[in-house]
Amino acid sequence: MEKNKILSLKNVCKTFPVGKTLLGKPLNFVHAVNNVSFDVYEGETFSIVGESGCGKSTTGRLINHLLIPDSGEIWFQGKEISKISQDEMRPIRRDMQMIFQDPAGSLNPRMRISDLIEEPLLIHTDLDKEERMKIVNELLGIVGLSAKHAQRYPHEFSGGQKQRVGIARALTVNPKLIIADEPISALDVSIQAQVLNLLHNLQEKYNLTYVFISHDLSVVEMISDRIAVMYLGFVAETAPKELLYGNPLHPYTEALLSAVPIPDPDYKKERIILEGDIPSTINLPKGCPFAARCSKCMPECLETRPETKEVEPGHFVACHLYK
Repeated sequence: MEKNKILSLKNVCKTFPVGKTLLGKPLNFVHAVNNVSFDVYEGETFSIVGESGCGKSTTGRLINHLLIPDSGEIWFQGKEISKISQDEMRPIRRDMQMIFQDPAGSLNPRMRISDLIEEPLLIHTDLDKEERMKIVNELLGIVGLSAKHAQRYPHEFSGGQKQRVGIARALTVNPKLIIADEPISALDVSIQAQVLNLLHNLQEKYNLTYVFISHDLSVVEMISDRIAVMYLGFVAETAPKELLYGNPLHPYTEALLSAVPIPDPDYKKERIILEGDIPSTINLPKGCPFAARCSKCMPECLETRPETKEVEPGHFVACHLYK
């Protein structure tokens, strides 16, 4: 049975101005997201991975309309949303919520927890105070907190508890899609497992779709259905989890996976050490963005940017090794 497509990005690009001329015009541009294309299907967890600065968080903010793309299209539930106004975006936000990387930074320190979780209900519904508080207390219980926490302030909570509040707030209006931007990177390892299990249980209970952004490949392996690997703003490889971990095609994906620790002291894993410097995001290379660090680099890699090809069903890669 064919799954329904809930989100689709088509050749999305985003740049940021750097510096100014004497006339006040931008001196240069950082190319943060470059021709990014992928589809997300209902009920799945689609993960975006890559090292710091690869553009994965910017992609999440583009999806949620916190940033406007320079070009390309973003389709959500059959509607093109990349260039719509904030007023037009407001009713759509009910179906698209976000969990931020820094739980403390996403919670207003002057508001009580009950007010923070209640806020989306004030914006998107006509429920009265009693009905809103009933939902707030139910959500606190669902994420492992209790009604007594509702009258506290964010500074009275640990990092893991703050992230649970962020998850509860994202669930208030029954969204279809949740963008989770590094939701556990600031937490202790033991708390990370609890939050991941919570996200998994909530997905099954509410039929949620996740776009999960992370740099941790061991975490991504635990939670994902499909994965996109980003490098320098480009999508290098996209595949179902089993194919990506079992048969990585792009040299950059191979290098990333070689760095994932194996919990077996007797197992010796060959680590792929990337040499060379990461190219500037201001002056992107003419050819493959990974060519300067790739041990399999060919002359055409320096001259021509590879097109994304489907090497096997559902497995896409942008590399000249696969023509």
